[in-house]
Amino acid sequence: MRVIIQRVSEASVEINNAIKSKITKGLLVLVGFENEDLQEDLDWISNKLLNLRIFADENGKMNLSVNDIKGELLIVSQFTLFASTKKGNRPSFLNSAKPDIAIPLYETFVKKLSTQISTKTGEFGADMKVSLVNDGPVTIFIDSKNRQ
Repeated sequence: MRVIIQRVSEASVEINNAIKSKITKGLLVLVGFENEDLQEDLDWISNKLLNLRIFADENGKMNLSVNDIKGELLIVSQFTLFASTKKGNRPSFLNSAKPDIAIPLYETFVKKLSTQISTKTGEFGADMKVSLVNDGPVTIFIDSKNRQ
């Protein structure tokens, strides 16, 4: 499981020329799954997301989490996070989980987060236009199989 986390002052997802979801201060989370992902991966990434101290405290230091600031999450599925560019110039997506595996993982991930914080989503498999104002900018990549 991989996520790209972007600290935002606002973000939205548009599908078919209509805004599906919009958040103010919080995190835009692009999430991709692979076939080997398990509940353990979802739990680990969820915990990281909710507790990652990347928001400024009263002294301007990155010391607060999205939970601490009562922020929001916008979760957007993105199978391209598992693109392989090893051979040639056209990415391969063989490592990305197929929808029959990825959709239940995505839904479980969103449900888990939404019980703890205001969580909005894109639409799995849709052609989405994602807009954001990256605050900082702060962008962090996390891979549940490479916990560094």
